[in-house]
Parts: sequence; C-alpha cells; structure tokens
Amino acid sequence: MNAVLERTAPLYERVRHIIPAIEWPSFAEEIDAILELKRRRNAVVLAHNYQTPEIFHCVADIVGDSLALAREAMRVEADVILLAGVHFMAETAKLLNPGKTVLIPDMEAGCSLAESITAADIRMLRQRHPGVPVVTYVNTSAAVKAESDICCTSGNVRKVVESLGVPRVMLLPDEFLAQNVARETGVEIITWNGHCEVHERFTPADIRQLREDHPGVIVLAHPECPPEVVAEADFAGSTAMMSDFVASKRPTRVALITECSMSDNLAVQYPEVGFVRPCNLCLHMKRITLPKIRTALEDMRHEVTIAPDIADRARRAVERMLAV
Repeated sequence: MNAVLERTAPLYERVRHIIPAIEWPSFAEEIDAILELKRRRNAVVLAHNYQTPEIFHCVADIVGDSLALAREAMRVEADVILLAGVHFMAETAKLLNPGKTVLIPDMEAGCSLAESITAADIRMLRQRHPGVPVVTYVNTSAAVKAESDICCTSGNVRKVVESLGVPRVMLLPDEFLAQNVARETGVEIITWNGHCEVHERFTPADIRQLREDHPGVIVLAHPECPPEVVAEADFAGSTAMMSDFVASKRPTRVALITECSMSDNLAVQYPEVGFVRPCNLCLHMKRITLPKIRTALEDMRHEVTIAPDIADRARRAVERMLAV
C-alpha cells in the first residue's frame, strides 16, 4: 500500500484541500489500478463536470461539459473510451467513434431529461407542427436524436437555434432551457414538458436566501433552471461557461446553481475562490464510482451499442451541431 500511496502522491496534491487525507488511501488503490488498466487497454476516460473530484482530477483524461466531451471524443486515438457520466453521453461518444469500444461503468446512470421523451413523441410533434425544425438537446437517447434535425447543448443552444434562420423551432425536451432561449433570441419555440431533476428544484427564494446569507456572492445559474431562477442570477450559462467565468473573473465568493460536484472540481483549480455550495446531487452521475470504473476496464463492460439504422441518423444530427 505504501508503494501505491507513493505513486499516487502527485495526484493527491491536486485534491488535498478537497479530499481529506484520511480518505485518500481508499481512493489511491482504485486510482492506481485504473491508471494501469488504462495503459493496458489503451483506454481514455472522459468525465463530465458533475463527476466527483477523485474521478475528475485523478483518472480522467478529458473533462468538460457535454459539448466539450462530444468534440473531444472525435479526436480520441485510444481503442477504448470509458465515459464517466450518464448513458446519453456514452451514446454520443459511440456515435462519433463507431469503430471504437465505448464503455459506461453503470448502465443505470440515466437522465430525467432523456427519459422524458421518446422517438414516437418526436414523430407525433412533427405531425402536429409540419415543417418546423426539431432541435433536440444532447440529453436525449440516440433514438430521439435520430428523429431530429440537429442537436444542441446548453453551451451552444442559442447559436444552434439562430443558425436555422427560421422564426419557429421545436426545442426538446427541456422546457426551462427552451423558455430561457426564447427570451434571449426572440424565436418562437415550441417546448416539451421535460425537466432536469437537479435544476428544477432550485427556486428564486433559494437565490435570495443565498444573497442574504452571503452578501456580495456572485450567482451563476445553469439554463436548465426555471426562468425565474435564471432571472435572479448574475450570469447564466453551461457548466463550461461557468468554469470560464470563474477562471476569468476569479470572484471572491461564488455560488453555482447546478450539481454539487461542479463546485468541488472548480475549487481544486481555484482554491482562492470561495464557493458557496447549494447542494443538489445528480443521483445518476453519482452512480459512477472508482470501483465501477475499475471493474468496467477489467471486464470490458458495459459496452455501448447502437443499432446501425438509428446510429446513422442520430450521428447526422450530432455532426450538424458540431458544424455550427
């Protein structure tokens, strides 16, 4: 064990003010094994911003929001991609790397947004609104993407909507994201009643209480939050945009109105910034753990596969997004 602690000591230096020293030995053994498995399997780990620090900062090769992971997945030269995130992200990585093996450590790592809409729902909406372009959030299944014209993320949604050059679009399935974009663009947007189970729980009263308890705090909100929450914030944007804001502004005190681990991961990079943590957990993201990553690489499970007819059509929608 001493040799493991010695090999992983540089990694612990990154996270020492976030992960207590007493907890590190339990992480170190798993991290050391994962690093060796990555070399043996010629594998890379892609991790979303909502992963915990021991994953995000210690075993991930590529980190970011959904858009960044989608873009970087196309540049990966490894044989194996392990997605430390939720299932739709792993599907997107597979769409963009059809010849590679894509693994997800837990097949039950889902998403309330992805589960809120089906391919049949998209077909029904097209019949109801003929000729109106369908923009689907990447937080959807490959089958839903296959029924879409183009995809978007919270980081590029406005750019995607405006690129279509039409007065009316369907933006699915996140109702709050669609409402926030409609207010910014002036485009008429047909919505769907889908919500993120993390972001929908935030309220304007939460923001006002934060400001009362922490005078001077800068509030950054994710656009999956209700519009009245976004209106109370100082800035709204994707997790990548939040990261860029903290990196460039270095606020004395900041509150990120999003999933808990986002603040933990940024606190590793910017220890001089005070993070107020209004904590809403994504239980799906938290299904991904170091032991599950290790097992996935040891046993090469759970491999993500997509039926070819769905994959071809879904890939086009994702590639159109990346081309904008």
